Amino acid sequence: MDDSVKEVEILLVEDNPTDAELAIRALKRSNLANKLVWVKDGAEALDFIFAKGAYSDRQVANGPKVILLDLRLPKVDGMEVLRMVKADARTHTIPVVVLTSSKEDRDVAESYQLGVNSYISKPVEFDEFAKTVSELGLYWLLVNRPPVSTK
Repeated sequence: MDDSVKEVEILLVEDNPTDAELAIRALKRSNLANKLVWVKDGAEALDFIFAKGAYSDRQVANGPKVILLDLRLPKVDGMEVLRMVKADARTHTIPVVVLTSSKEDRDVAESYQLGVNSYISKPVEFDEFAKTVSELGLYWLLVNRPPVSTK
């Protein structure tokens, strides 16, 4: 596996290729996509995060600086991905930003109960979507101060 997959800053978990491409393009415009990995379903996201399957040569400790997570995913839904990330001592401090089309109050409430760091409904308008993703990347990679590992 190449080093670009070992040192990841952003893990984009998105099954919609159009939304993923828009997000990647917006992050590239802000020079934030150099260490980005895009996975297309919840099962692949869990394999990546927990260094299993095709990603078994990664280290869980080399997790992403932020996970952008859609909720409506094939195989394993986003809520289950969030639940597993936040329940594991090795990954619970990774910031998870739900970026989804769902505006359901119950999805917002459940996401926060599970420990999501931010919940954002995807803007429908392309320019607004691109601006939102760019601002997310800037905040979580450049402004936010993550905890220092004591291990």
